[in-house]
Amino acid sequence: MTKTVGASILAAGKGTRLNFDCPKPLLPALGLKLIDYPVLALKNFYKNNGLSGEITAVTGFEKEQVESYLGESYPDIKFALQKEQLGTADALKSYFKGNSNAKDFDYTIVICADTPLISEVEISSLYKEAISKNLDAVVASFEAINPTGYGRIVRSNPGFHIVEEKDASDEIKKITEVNSGFYLIKTKYILENLNNIDTNNKSGEFYLTDLFKDNLNVAPMKFDNESIFMGVNTLAQLSKANFALRKIKNIQLMNEGVYIVDPNHTQIDWNVEIESNVTIHQNCSLYGSTKVSSGTQIMQGCVIENSFIGKNSTIKPYSHIESSKIGNSSSIGPFAHLRPGSEIGDSCKIGNFVETKKSKLENNVSVSHLSYVGDAEVGSNVNIGCGFITCNYDGANKHKTIIGPGSFIGSDTQMIAPINIGKESYIASGSTINKDVPDGAFAIARGKQVTKEDMAKRFIKKK
Repeated sequence: MTKTVGASILAAGKGTRLNFDCPKPLLPALGLKLIDYPVLALKNFYKNNGLSGEITAVTGFEKEQVESYLGESYPDIKFALQKEQLGTADALKSYFKGNSNAKDFDYTIVICADTPLISEVEISSLYKEAISKNLDAVVASFEAINPTGYGRIVRSNPGFHIVEEKDASDEIKKITEVNSGFYLIKTKYILENLNNIDTNNKSGEFYLTDLFKDNLNVAPMKFDNESIFMGVNTLAQLSKANFALRKIKNIQLMNEGVYIVDPNHTQIDWNVEIESNVTIHQNCSLYGSTKVSSGTQIMQGCVIENSFIGKNSTIKPYSHIESSKIGNSSSIGPFAHLRPGSEIGDSCKIGNFVETKKSKLENNVSVSHLSYVGDAEVGSNVNIGCGFITCNYDGANKHKTIIGPGSFIGSDTQMIAPINIGKESYIASGSTINKDVPDGAFAIARGKQVTKEDMAKRFIKKK
């Protein structure tokens, strides 16, 4: 018979040591929030083990913010409210009180919202340990290099108990096997014992660890890697967790055929997708829902946010791309800025110090340097010279510039939108164009040159 597993994510804490204006579960972690990681790990656990279950977040501090984020991201998640922070056992009481389905699951997972490195692997290991040995409860433990602050695992045979730091004797404090705060327990066992837990300890809290006692059918499962169970209680720990997540993500990508030249100095968010045969140079940052296709090279110092990069393209150094789409075999930069809404076709060249915004450039368009293309549609095979500007804003509204395919736009040209340049037109350098140009026409709009011979000496100053 297939077992069922309920999951309680403890997410009610305030995080007073953070000194940061954000609920702890919603702290940023490699493009996601801290609480996303236990949620995703649990979902993968259910999927990979063929189990049915339900995830409940036990909220408290800033519950509206936490529940709003989770509700939008995971419509199937449930919530339970811990009104006061009276300890982990009280949080689990709140879980059963807030979710009427919770008592019906065979097992209950208890996991903290601030442990982003616990994955489906560890959850599955704990579950298989409980099933294979028919344990009433199993606790993830590890050997701590510095056990200060952790509850100590005091083993018995059978059973064990946990002594919290504040309640530990000097002899107990010498124990280096510690409690991770991550548990898998038979639901029936919890319901039979949860109400017997009291506050007879130095913290005056209801400790969930009091469920585990000597001579009972409970056991710790010791894991080798201490860092997996890292909790986030300070901004320094958040930075350390982000570094660990970044390392995991970069290794995963490199195993899939992405060459990251300097993984220690490359930031790639958790949800970024990169195909094989992509090269990413040092000091690059790829954020959000960015997708990069095979054969592309991203050179040093580039920042790419929520964008799509096609195959065999080159993003040259120090380019910034936001919410944009780039086709195949195009070249961007160096020092280019593609602002939101930019769509660059195949085989295009967007050169140094070119800025685009809310513009669609068809295939084989060249904007080589020092130009601004905003609110525009540019047809295929258009060449735009240096110093081109779409004058799209009249002080109140934005207007569109349309340039037909095959046209040539000379250097230092301004176009006063709204304006329509026909196909295969030629705009002379130095022109300010404020009237539509028909197909195949030549347009020039600049002041007449006046040359005065022998007059230069009046203006050239000599020492």
